[in-house]
Amino acid sequence: MSDIFLVAEHKDGELKRVTLEILGELIAQGIQPEVLVVGAPDIQKLAGALGSKGAEKVVSLENPALAQYTTEGYANALFQYLSTKSPKAVVAGATPLAKDFLPRLAAKLQAGMANDCTEFNVKTSPITVRRPVYAGKTSKQVSFVTGPAVFSVRPNVLAFPADAQKTPQVEKVSADAGNVRAKIVEVQASATKKQDLTEADIIISGGRSLKSADNFKIIFDAASAIGAAVGASRAAVDAGYAPHDMQVGQTGKTVSPKLYIACGISGAIQHLAGMRTSKVIVAINKDPEAPIFSKADYGIVGDLFEVVPHLTEEFKKLRSQS
Repeated sequence: MSDIFLVAEHKDGELKRVTLEILGELIAQGIQPEVLVVGAPDIQKLAGALGSKGAEKVVSLENPALAQYTTEGYANALFQYLSTKSPKAVVAGATPLAKDFLPRLAAKLQAGMANDCTEFNVKTSPITVRRPVYAGKTSKQVSFVTGPAVFSVRPNVLAFPADAQKTPQVEKVSADAGNVRAKIVEVQASATKKQDLTEADIIISGGRSLKSADNFKIIFDAASAIGAAVGASRAAVDAGYAPHDMQVGQTGKTVSPKLYIACGISGAIQHLAGMRTSKVIVAINKDPEAPIFSKADYGIVGDLFEVVPHLTEEFKKLRSQS
């Protein structure tokens, strides 16, 4: 029986990529976690996806009140189940959903918590994690001197696991959602389905230099040519050029893609905090003194309205040849 618990996240019947990344890292460390799935409409499908990456045991916490996410419902159900166990660690992806319920769960467990970790080691005693501090300018190692260790892991910082093709044991548990004092009355979804920025391998972001929402079309065209997600700086979002769900930065989303292309973004520390762990950073800015160039692996000094369309054409040529 495992004392390491991984809280799986799912949406629209699919697992979040970060759940599988964490699973793969745990298995690589010689740990076979117990995977907890809350309120899943099709547990067999999710269990199959988890088994394909090596999971051996999946526990489905079931209650009609958990069909839609609520902070209290998730935290209550997980606490009720974990209180019957002796957890050494509880881990989840550092997603907006987990950032909402995990602190409440940690409080119920009377445990310390570390958020948005980029490394972890559950084999050591005490368990250690590493997380960015000071807007990502440095990082610190955190040790959990008392248990359980509760922490979340940043998406895209761990390797995606290879196929394992196991058939996990599935246990269905009647969960106690407790007293849920808030309920979801309506969900307003985006008219277009967008790629999740936190899971994207390539992101092209635009800044205030685009001057209007209509001009973001050249960013979307470039992104479409290479299958990238589109992000925006806070300045662009505040100006009304892009919705908040596209915002990358300290007050937006933290991303770690393989390639990040910043178009017309100066590189204020608040923006860098959200994307500085990108594997490769390309900056396009007509100001040669823009701070973004000090963090970029490659820089293009030029007008984005001239540079980006040329890049789009080259992307299309490369894609047609592949």
